[in-house]
Amino acid sequence: MPLLGPSTNADYSGAPLAGHFLGLLGALSLVPGLIHSFLPDGGAGVIAGLDLSSQRGTIVGVFAWAGATQIVWGATLLAVSVRYRSLVPMMLALAAAEQTLIALNLWVLKPAATGHHPPGAYGALVAVPLVLAALFFSLKERSGASPAPARRPGTP
Repeated sequence: MPLLGPSTNADYSGAPLAGHFLGLLGALSLVPGLIHSFLPDGGAGVIAGLDLSSQRGTIVGVFAWAGATQIVWGATLLAVSVRYRSLVPMMLALAAAEQTLIALNLWVLKPAATGHHPPGAYGALVAVPLVLAALFFSLKERSGASPAPARRPGTP
């Protein structure tokens, strides 16, 4: 059995741009994931401006853990945007939930005591409306696109 199942791109009837936007989100998730995973301080000091003089190992470890999840999330978004387009609306809904939670936590529920925000805090504010717009267009059927016929269980 191959690692990747058959493509579902033919079943997607939303805006192609929404799928491309999902691919961009995937790439933009990979970049901080790689930084958090492979930069010596995970970006905690040099990018986020955190004081690492106390609990450096814990902070860098948490950043590396977050980076690992960002890499996998980004790879998943890229796979959906390229090969599994029928999942674009669901992944955009999850991305909207993710970015909304990030924005709420960083700006409302748990704001930084220092007032300093990492780049992702501002990115989430920009991402929420963009992801919601892409979600809207992914759900809107293209004119002239006919929905794929329903498949019976067990048929390709």
